[in-house]
Amino acid sequence: MMGWRGRLGFLVPPGNPTMEPELMQLCPKGVGLYFTRMTAHGTTGSLDGQEERNRAQIAHLDENIELLAHVKPNVVVMGHTATSYTLGRQGEADLKAKLEAKYKIPFTTAFESVVTALHHLGIKRVAYATPYNEKTTLQGRAHLESYGFEVVAHGMLPGVTNIYDESAERAYQLARMVDVPAAQAVFLSGVGMPTIDAIDALERDLGKPVLSSTSAMMWNALRIAGVREPVLGAGRLLAEMDK
Repeated sequence: MMGWRGRLGFLVPPGNPTMEPELMQLCPKGVGLYFTRMTAHGTTGSLDGQEERNRAQIAHLDENIELLAHVKPNVVVMGHTATSYTLGRQGEADLKAKLEAKYKIPFTTAFESVVTALHHLGIKRVAYATPYNEKTTLQGRAHLESYGFEVVAHGMLPGVTNIYDESAERAYQLARMVDVPAAQAVFLSGVGMPTIDAIDALERDLGKPVLSSTSAMMWNALRIAGVREPVLGAGRLLAEMDK
């Protein structure tokens, strides 16, 4: 049987070429990854029209999960951080309760995974880095603060034309740009910008935990599915999976 150790379901933004390869890179043996594309319109990966695409994904989430539920995953993860910024804290909690009641499958989001991971690591002060425009970045900052985190620094990747054209090297530069001594950890938001290949180097160079939306949601999905195998090469959070 495929996915004999656990089945992880992920909802992917329609134009995202990054998320599936990075998650496969992190996947332990015996764990199955299953993907369904979310519904959105316009130029995917563009900084323009982000809010409209977020709302389209929310509107169609139910039918997307209905398709993914056919493979009987142990968890469904909405793999899009900025959609949580549109929902807000209460909106995300209401959506989670509604979907779990209907499908009887644990449901989480990239952002909820980040919050859970930061609490797990005992982090209170965060440096927040994004490939977004200023409006979406400030939404994300406010969302972090609504959960009680102190955002001691934030910054945006300069020169972005399309998030999906970015690289792990640029993610590394962004994290270095926003880090400050007061930050206990750096959080790289977004699942479209590659981050996984930069995290280990960042943690060595900065001397603190570095989380991305992708590393956090994989950690959380494995945790919910009851898989405790450490995953090396993507930062402390996944390397200490069994703790």
